[in-house]
Amino acid sequence: MSLPAITQVAGTAVPVPGVDIDTDRIIPARFMKCVTFDDLAEGMFYDVKVNPETGERTDHPLNDPKHEGATIILSGANFGCGSSREHAPQSIYRSGYRAIIAESFAEIFFGNSTTLGMPCVCAAGRDIQTLMDFVDKAPETRITIDIDAMKVFYADISFPITMPDSARSALTTAKYDPLAELLGRTDDIEATAKKLAYV
Repeated sequence: MSLPAITQVAGTAVPVPGVDIDTDRIIPARFMKCVTFDDLAEGMFYDVKVNPETGERTDHPLNDPKHEGATIILSGANFGCGSSREHAPQSIYRSGYRAIIAESFAEIFFGNSTTLGMPCVCAAGRDIQTLMDFVDKAPETRITIDIDAMKVFYADISFPITMPDSARSALTTAKYDPLAELLGRTDDIEATAKKLAYV
């Protein structure tokens, strides 16, 4: 099973402002009654996108038509905190997003996102806020996250980003999914099994 190396992610962005955005906000628990992750997109940020009293859509940026088709999320510190539910990054990925730029990430959320091939990169709060303001006025702006250069580029502006070297290496060498790595080495697995007396 061959995976693509991920050295860049490009597209438009949507601001999801706030700090400590936890996994229950990303995907409320009631949407986790599923056998597969296939239908999780519907529940992504449901309780901030829909008014629970009226059932009407809110004015959250995720509902704004000008951000339709965005593939990058912009947010604050400690994104993905709370429970370790794998459904959270899965719901984001299955909603069409392919990267997140935030001030920092909860460790388990970060790891689960990396396994999906969805880079989570950190940047200074002032740089993210400037980009949010820019995107609010010009939502069609194309943003490039360059994992090789460790920079974000948009318009004629750039700013530095960070991510752990292990995650960066895994993404750029297409070794971010351990299961795919395992399935791609069935010959080695069978050869090892033959050497084991208990198999």
